[in-house]
Amino acid sequence: MTTNFTQLGIEQSLQDRLSAINITEPTAVQEKVIPLISEGQHLLFQSETGTGKTFAYLLPLIQKFSNKENKDRHINFLIVSPTLELASQIRNQIKMISDLKCTLLIGGAPLSRQIEALKEKPAIVIGGSARILELIHLKKLKTDGIEALVLDEADRLLSPELRDATEGLIERLPKNIQLIGNSATVSSYTKKILLKSREKDDIQLVELPAEDILRKRITHWAIYAERRDKIDTLRAFINAEKPEKLIVFTSKSDQINNIVSKLQWKKINCAGLSAKVDKKSRKSAFDQFKSGKVSVLVTTDLASRGLDIQGITHVVQMDLPESEDFFIHRAGRTGRAGKTGINCVIGDEREMNRYAALEKKLKLTVYPKVLYGGKITAPE
Repeated sequence: MTTNFTQLGIEQSLQDRLSAINITEPTAVQEKVIPLISEGQHLLFQSETGTGKTFAYLLPLIQKFSNKENKDRHINFLIVSPTLELASQIRNQIKMISDLKCTLLIGGAPLSRQIEALKEKPAIVIGGSARILELIHLKKLKTDGIEALVLDEADRLLSPELRDATEGLIERLPKNIQLIGNSATVSSYTKKILLKSREKDDIQLVELPAEDILRKRITHWAIYAERRDKIDTLRAFINAEKPEKLIVFTSKSDQINNIVSKLQWKKINCAGLSAKVDKKSRKSAFDQFKSGKVSVLVTTDLASRGLDIQGITHVVQMDLPESEDFFIHRAGRTGRAGKTGINCVIGDEREMNRYAALEKKLKLTVYPKVLYGGKITAPE
């Protein structure tokens, strides 16, 4: 029998807010995780992209702190995110179901403005580990009273480039706070660090069985193209498929402007998203794509983690990332919420050989395709 939100202890007022955004039944990860977080368990949970991990931790935490008297008006819980886009998405999801005040603390934004925002006594702080840690060091963010820390996309937060700030933040917070980590893929290093930060018997590991989204809901294509011809091949792909919403990934951030300008020259409505541009430009590109004002978003792996943008019908990978986890996260931007999608790699001979090896390792079925006469077909 399917568990409902009432059986999970979620109050009717929260269920009404969920119903307003067409969420009426909990997902498998929510069934497993909500009771554990409600009990105050330290937790690291793994579940595929698109399975509802964010609401799995938001619902029990928001319910707990909405009902708790907070006379001192201190921060109730922190949510740490690897990117501005994911942090903004989490804040939007909070606003859909709660009136608790939340503040975004992200590097690249004016520090003074964020210090002023903290004076308004938010109940929830969302942001990057480095900026949150900086504000703690400056004594502008008080850790007294913080009762929970969420590491959203824990694997990414403990990757080499973000590891020091994340571990530093964990060390600066009270040891008795509830620690919650989640990711679509969980490395042995992530497990080691989070287990080390708490007594081993004290933190639960929850790994949801794969729903096989990568194989069951996503169709994988391969289109061969020499490196110099890739952008023209992408343009022909777009004209042939006419995707409702397409996200294009490249490992080279300096290629984003080149791809965008060449597509726009051919009257293809698109935007670029890169960590190298300022916060305002990133937000504009992301919002245009999410709202449907542009149908094509070109980005790096910045946007492959955690983002839940409705209606992405196609993913194109202009190269194969070094990590298979990044391939999985890229492909997982489509085929979400029970829908199907297409993931296409446009690659040269070396990349096609690597793709064949990945196909075998991940037990995928990859369909070779060619562009001919304005259409995408199987090769003869």
